[in-house]
Amino acid sequence: MSRVAKNPIVLPQGVEVALSAEMISVKGPLGAMKFTANPAVMVEKEGGTLLCKAVEGAANADALSGTVRAIVANMVTGVSKGFERKLSLVGVGYRAQAKGDTLNLTLGFSHPITHKMPAGVKCETPTQTDIVIKGVDKQQVGQVAAEIRAYRKPEPYKGKGVRYSDEVIVLKETKKK
Repeated sequence: MSRVAKNPIVLPQGVEVALSAEMISVKGPLGAMKFTANPAVMVEKEGGTLLCKAVEGAANADALSGTVRAIVANMVTGVSKGFERKLSLVGVGYRAQAKGDTLNLTLGFSHPITHKMPAGVKCETPTQTDIVIKGVDKQQVGQVAAEIRAYRKPEPYKGKGVRYSDEVIVLKETKKK
């Protein structure tokens, strides 16, 4: 059995879990999420915790039990606390502005970039050069952050571009005469 799957998932107060044969539903103060369970992994509720166990004789059951446990744990964290990803813009004239469910970016191109946020993901701009992406689904928040970063990745000589706030860019040395 996977080492990850051996750890129980503690359910915080206000989070409800509904288990069926093929669906796991998690409901909390920030929203609700559903996950189609794999038949090779059993998820059991014991008191205030969830346990993921591999089914005997199923192929890849050990590996899948750790994966299912991680996904369900992220669902529980998402509906109780939520996830956020911070981006920062580095460069002269690089700006971001959030309006409703769209993010307007000025990244040095001849045209402004408009990025529409998917359902369940919110975007804030505390300053013109900072972007905060929030949501319940960890995968979706990370995907939106990666799509925004892909508009102008940090370049290796000056470090200009869109970067994650905790990202370290190793700058290259410029050409010598």
